[in-house]
Amino acid sequence: MTRRIAVLALSLSAAATLFAVTPAAAQSQMTVAQFLEVGEDIPRNRAAAMMRSDTRQLIRVVTGAVNQVKAEQATAQRAGRRPNHCIPSSGTGITPENLVARFEGLPASRRNVTVTQAVRDWMSERYPCRG
Repeated sequence: MTRRIAVLALSLSAAATLFAVTPAAAQSQMTVAQFLEVGEDIPRNRAAAMMRSDTRQLIRVVTGAVNQVKAEQATAQRAGRRPNHCIPSSGTGITPENLVARFEGLPASRRNVTVTQAVRDWMSERYPCRG
């Protein structure tokens, strides 16, 4: 993991709860490749990183993606359908470090998906619905 991405991971961890997520942010079309590209430009200094709008943008994108995926699960459950993933009520277990590692580990051909789709795929793998 590059140092700048590592700082981004720390910044995401520190500030994830500070920003409200709007419906527009939840439906972000930012791709994984764009996310990683923006993350590369974030300064190494954590305090300086948090003052930048691009850091806050990435926090909103990830938080929105997670909220969107959780909402999809809840909607399917309320409708009596089996959701594509069964994220426990205790949370996704996503940390900024493993999110960045997951995104960096995607092959170039898969980095064109949206952050929301990447999170959706990850949660389907991590928390499949049983029976």
